[in-house]
Amino acid sequence: MSNGKLISVVTPCFNEEENVQDCYKAIKKIFETQLSDYDYEHIFCDNASEDRTVFELEKIAAKDARVKVIVNASNFGFLRSMFNGVISAKGDAVIPMMPADLQDPPELIPTFVEYWKKGYKVVYGQRDKRDEPFLIETARKLYYKFVNRFSKAKIPLDAGEFQLIDRKVVEALKLFDDYEPYLRGLIAQCGFKSIGVKYFMKAREKGTAKGRLGLLFDLALNGIVSSTTVPIRVGLIFGFVMSLLSLGYAAFLMILFFVNGRSNVNAGMASLMVGLFLLSGIQLFFISLVGEYVASIHNQVRKGPLVIEERRINF
Repeated sequence: MSNGKLISVVTPCFNEEENVQDCYKAIKKIFETQLSDYDYEHIFCDNASEDRTVFELEKIAAKDARVKVIVNASNFGFLRSMFNGVISAKGDAVIPMMPADLQDPPELIPTFVEYWKKGYKVVYGQRDKRDEPFLIETARKLYYKFVNRFSKAKIPLDAGEFQLIDRKVVEALKLFDDYEPYLRGLIAQCGFKSIGVKYFMKAREKGTAKGRLGLLFDLALNGIVSSTTVPIRVGLIFGFVMSLLSLGYAAFLMILFFVNGRSNVNAGMASLMVGLFLLSGIQLFFISLVGEYVASIHNQVRKGPLVIEERRINF
């Protein structure tokens, strides 16, 4: 018997024709067995898939009204598509990201719900271990530590968007006017009572991963730019220190000139060239970093819709 509570599960997808049926069945099984006293809606946000994903979703939605589908007119990116699904959800609690490939285990949702019942407004999955190469896993952990250490809000280590958030958190998220919403960072900024649940993130079983290196790099930069201004401050301090060192070195050369009566230009040419290229590289790095912030501001100022939807099904 239903207790009147509705839980929304959001699944962003792009070219996931091999996985959407399995994802639907896995969520349905969880709510028919372990969470049978809860109503639920499963929102699939299709980002203009080029395969038969939409066709498969139409078949599912035709036989189950709890499945709702948002079909985007174009690919607006993973973050914006997911955020649009979250703010479209009607649940008393929302799972912002249930991946179609089931790398994050749906079996963890009942545990999320138990903590939610105890009063936690945010229950986040914490990827204690990943089924991926050591170097990639290490790089991810270092990135999470960097963002956590320097972000304005404390983003939990090794946590993604696989979380359960209360309705109050969803309403708070609607107050943010962000063109490229870094959802885990926005949730952390809301500041509600939260707790983490550790789990093992398994490898994808079907289809190919959409998180290519370029996309991952773009998401990582967006996370840094939207969460902290520390890199800009580092550039400022580094430039100031280098200026002081340069002035000190110039003073040293001047003293050496007066002591020796001449300067040995040829002997110092190699070190001069190395220093020139080093400083040029550092300057380009920090100029590019500033460019990322400027580009983010540019996109935000120009604005535009979060996504443009082609149609909705079962809403």
